[in-house]
Amino acid sequence: MEPQAVVLQARAALSEVSDAGMFHSRVTVLEFPSPHGGSWIADAAPYGLREVQNQPADVVVDSFGIMHEPDQAAGIRRRSAALAPQGVLLLQYQSLDSIVRQGSWSALRHGHFGYYSMLSLQPLLAHAGLVVLRAWDFDLYGGTVLLAIARGSEGHPVDESVHRLLDRDRRAGMADPEILSQLQVQVDRQIEWLRRDLSDRKEAGRVVLGYGAASRAAELLAAAKIDATLLRGIADASPAKHGRRMPGTDVPILPARDLIAANPDDVMLFLPDLLPEVRADYPELEGRWIPSDPR
Repeated sequence: MEPQAVVLQARAALSEVSDAGMFHSRVTVLEFPSPHGGSWIADAAPYGLREVQNQPADVVVDSFGIMHEPDQAAGIRRRSAALAPQGVLLLQYQSLDSIVRQGSWSALRHGHFGYYSMLSLQPLLAHAGLVVLRAWDFDLYGGTVLLAIARGSEGHPVDESVHRLLDRDRRAGMADPEILSQLQVQVDRQIEWLRRDLSDRKEAGRVVLGYGAASRAAELLAAAKIDATLLRGIADASPAKHGRRMPGTDVPILPARDLIAANPDDVMLFLPDLLPEVRADYPELEGRWIPSDPR
């Protein structure tokens, strides 16, 4: 089940790339799968792109996929090998800058082997003979970057957006361990706040359920040692999760209909990007949504 925010961002990204002329004379597309980014293939079809497999493609899409490669250099080489001679790789990632700036420590988890800034990506891509041609920013997850990448820059001028992104990451200190270590402060702060907030609501007699049984919610609840006395359950749109529990806790995962039937006083939203979607889908809960982060 992909959040609507992810689907809409993918469509916006394809539109931006098309407006930049990146799809001109390119007719085939290949996608590296990702558990986070959904698929861009159906939305790429109106741009004249036909999906191929097991052969080089004019357009290669990777939306939040590369971070799951245990060998990052080998993962980049595989994406380079999938490119046709004049092909373009569309590589999307949540920026390390946005993770640090927002204190989004829960974006860091097992199964992710890379977190990116241009300071780290440029050398990694260069080893595979790849050059970043253009960059776009999106609001998804508080800061998502899309790069257009090709083999060498001959015939492909490097856009000013690439230099701006590199400068931004440098000024943000994305190579400075002292800056990156600030995430630990955010871990301690959010855990302390979450336990206090849920405890206060329980003491006041309020029934609290959650929404969004995502992996980042799992590590937050486990780290804060939240149990079902503080959070009665957490609803999710994915049927595959129903009847299970949040790892490291006894908090059950419920279908949305159970959330509505329980008629809670408050619903803690663990994925803020979902807010417009859930407000539209569950008007009965208007005025009850509360954040899972003190900011």
